[in-house]
Amino acid sequence: EDLGVRHRLWVYSGRRGVHCWVCDDAVRKWSPALRAAAVEYLSLVKGKWDPGRVNGVLEGVNEILERVNEILERVNEILEGQMGSWKGKSAPRRVNGVLEAQSREALQAEFPKKKDSVQRWELLRARVERSRQGGRAAAQGPCYADWEVMLQFCFPRLDINVSKGLGHLLKSPFSVHPKTGRVSVPLDLQRLDQFDPFAVPTITSLCQELDAASSDGEQEDVGETEPKRRTRDYKKTSLAPYVRVFEQFVEGMESARRGEKIRQSDLQGDF
Repeated sequence: EDLGVRHRLWVYSGRRGVHCWVCDDAVRKWSPALRAAAVEYLSLVKGKWDPGRVNGVLEGVNEILERVNEILERVNEILEGQMGSWKGKSAPRRVNGVLEAQSREALQAEFPKKKDSVQRWELLRARVERSRQGGRAAAQGPCYADWEVMLQFCFPRLDINVSKGLGHLLKSPFSVHPKTGRVSVPLDLQRLDQFDPFAVPTITSLCQELDAASSDGEQEDVGETEPKRRTRDYKKTSLAPYVRVFEQFVEGMESARRGEKIRQSDLQGDF
């Protein structure tokens, strides 16, 4: 949205990642330098955990960080999933790395009294908020440890080489992940909460579905004399809804392209 791109297709990698295909005509003509700059702008967290590196960025909080913080705060389920390591007796290393010794010791004493990671997260947020409003803000600048922890746990790591290199190999939608056997399927953002990566079709499951559909078809064809229009094989499988998502994306691009041609034609006619 910040970069003005409209046609974005999100595709599950087949394992534990996600690809974003940006198909705007202008973006596809960007130079490697422009591509690298765009990814750099979006890369708030880079590489492995390094306490203090992100915190150095957060000392000068900007607009994008404020909006990212608002988005992450709305995803409450992340607390149970990504922060599962908070169930132990002590705070995880990522939390300790961004806290001052005094705050760290206080939290370690209070953590065992909380029953789950959600309560411990609220405890951390409350303590950091007091630090922001208290003496540390005046002496050393505001503390953004809670923001840094959210970014480190929840913000995606971006592969800059895939985006900036025009000759980089890209994994096509509907290809198969070599390790999991799962199909790389487009994501329906309107139903994202219902997406289960472990339920994605695999080569094995698709073959079984096609075999079952062929057997049923042979039984139905017995005794029929009128020719029947053949249904595309993929429509007989669990891949069908994902193909429809892809088709809708392509249809949206085609509609936008027709609209742009009409607009250009109208502008030329005005002169």
